[in-house]
Order: sequence, then C-alpha cells, then structure tokens
Amino acid sequence: MGKLLTILTIVFFLQSCQKKINKAAENPVQEIGKVSKLVKNKDTIVISKKQKPNSIVCDLDGDRLSDTVQIVRNTKNEKYGLKIIFGNKKVEYLGMGKEIAGQGFDDLDWVGIFEVAPKNEIYYNNVDEDGTILTEDQVKESDKIKLPDDGIFIHQAESCGGGVIYLKNGKFEWIQQE
Repeated sequence: MGKLLTILTIVFFLQSCQKKINKAAENPVQEIGKVSKLVKNKDTIVISKKQKPNSIVCDLDGDRLSDTVQIVRNTKNEKYGLKIIFGNKKVEYLGMGKEIAGQGFDDLDWVGIFEVAPKNEIYYNNVDEDGTILTEDQVKESDKIKLPDDGIFIHQAESCGGGVIYLKNGKFEWIQQE
C-alpha cells in the first residue's frame, strides 16, 4: 500500500509540472518573473537588429536609477517601438501598433538616429501647424521646454523628421524636431 501511495504521489506531481510547463510555453515573453502585458495577445517582442544602436541608457523619470530604452519589434504585427525598462524594473512599451504620445503614428521602423536627449537641454516644437520650420528666435520663450530629466531623441537618418520623447508628470510627451 505504501508503494502504491508513493507512485500515485509521483504521478500526480509530474502531471502538475507538465501543466505548468505547457502553460509557460503559451506565453513566450516574460519580464523578470512576470508575464508581459503584451503576452495576452500572444505577441513576441524582440530587440531590433535593424537600428544601430538599438539600446540607450538614461534616467527618464529622474529617480537617479538607470533606465534602459530599446528599439524592439513586435513579431506578430511587424511594427517597431520602444521597450522602456525603468531602474525600478517597471517595463513600459511605446509603439508596436499603439499610437505614440498622441502623434498619429504607431511604428518606429523609420528611426535612424536614436540617442539620449540630455537633462536640462532646451527643446521646442520647431514646426508650426502649417509645416514651416521655425528658428529658435521665432519660438516664444514660454514654448521652450527645458527637459527636467533625460529624454529619448529619435530622428530619420537621411531626411527631416523626428522628435524628443520625455516624461512629464508620469505621461510620455513629444517635442517635434523638424
């Protein structure tokens, strides 16, 4: 009777492990012990091989912890975006099919320049509503933004267009550059 009970316990244990393995296989993207929000749709996120560099380190939220920003691609819809891994291990995604900072685009496949926009630098939207490029003296002082923390500068490599993404009151904002 003791051997039978031991065998049944082992079989039950193995079946339980198999269920956990099968469940884990359904969700291939995991973030530091928890499943990413994007996994719910069976999306797989990979670091871009198209852009060089594809990763920068900065302090987006001003907590003095290093944040890592990566250009990534969603293999389900083939759209590019940003994976932001904050120093406190919180992870956020921008793009990859979801609109970025209210700008009307959801894909960053066009990014050729990807770098840190340093804290305390002054930026401003340098394109007006008619598409005219403005010089610094044409922009009101009140419309100039001194970055409170680092931002993310993205730009097309061989043409005009791009901007700075930064955090303001916990929300991602956009500053148009050309």
